[in-house]
Amino acid sequence: MKSQFIKNYSLLLFLCCLLGFTSMAQKASQAISRPLLLKQFKQNFSDAQKQYQFLAQHLPAGKFPKTYFPNTDRYEFSNSDWWCSGFYPGSLLYIYEQTKDQATYQEAERILKDLEKEKYNTTTHDLGFMMFCSFGNANLIAPKPAYKEILLTSAKSLATRFNPKVGCIKSWDSKPDDFLVIIDNMMNLELLFWATEVTGDSTYYKIAVTHANTTMKHHFRPDYSSYHVINYDANTGEVKQKKTAQGFANESAWARGQAWGLYGYTVMYRVTKNPIYLDQANKIANFYLNNPNLPADKIPFWDFNAPNQPEALRDASAASVVASALLELQGYVKAPLAKTYVSSAEKMLWSLSNSPYKAAYGKNGGFLIKHCVGHIPQNTEVDVPLTYADYYFLEAMKRYQELKK
Repeated sequence: MKSQFIKNYSLLLFLCCLLGFTSMAQKASQAISRPLLLKQFKQNFSDAQKQYQFLAQHLPAGKFPKTYFPNTDRYEFSNSDWWCSGFYPGSLLYIYEQTKDQATYQEAERILKDLEKEKYNTTTHDLGFMMFCSFGNANLIAPKPAYKEILLTSAKSLATRFNPKVGCIKSWDSKPDDFLVIIDNMMNLELLFWATEVTGDSTYYKIAVTHANTTMKHHFRPDYSSYHVINYDANTGEVKQKKTAQGFANESAWARGQAWGLYGYTVMYRVTKNPIYLDQANKIANFYLNNPNLPADKIPFWDFNAPNQPEALRDASAASVVASALLELQGYVKAPLAKTYVSSAEKMLWSLSNSPYKAAYGKNGGFLIKHCVGHIPQNTEVDVPLTYADYYFLEAMKRYQELKK
């Protein structure tokens, strides 16, 4: 009897604590007003300018920042052919737009010169990340014929990886009969759409639409979670295998993969205005935002099905991408859903703007965002800063500032 009383009392105490934390979370959420967020974002951009000056001071000539290991105070750099090379100049340009700091702009121009040669790179599907996030932003700020040429050449290089039999752009080179396509590739289609817009050549547009349609058909499960990798038969276009590379398991929902899909189909609707893409984006968002495993601060575990929750590592990079995508997607839906998307993005950005995710000046190697996950199965870039987390965080804040009240 005494034992049962203790059990009941413990359960009651746990429920009271849970309700207390829930109430606190609700109050915190209610406290995130637009003026408060805008004030925080202004501070974030100011902090970003200082952080990236610090990062630039530690960058060797000809190298691009990749990550930093706080436990050992060690950087990892890359060459220009690494898929993330465009995010550093892209982040600098987002910072410059907000601060008008000339040193930041000059650093962006300097690193763009090192990146330009990748316009001829036909060994990667990531030219959208590499060239459009960098030269695309540079061309918006100060249009130049040289930037246009670089972007068009990059689009031509990307188009060489398209296989009409498969209906996709190849992601990773493998055996001759394999044709590997990852969900990340949805993010590179924007470069192709841009190429059609400026040249009138519909070839790029058709490649992008075909790739998106094929991906929509094979990459998604009935609940609109996404597989990471589809292996097609290069000769017939038939699906040979559905699997993961960076997620927990073949049938799990790798968090950043869901983010890439959401962002990618939002862009597809923006360009084509085809309602099937809007429907797809909304359903991916529904899976993500209403997932029972999404933490209260809306910074996801690295995989929605990761073991050892709630102790599993978070992936702040996925939250950055999703926040940016939602702030665009809200503009294409009706008011009740738009409000949900904005409030979710607000929560994500508020979490990213504060401890434990936002770094203090001079910490985190100069990167802005902490606690990202690159590739747990290969034990690389685990619980570290990543350049694309910073890039999409900055982009999301910019988009929020541009929202109409």
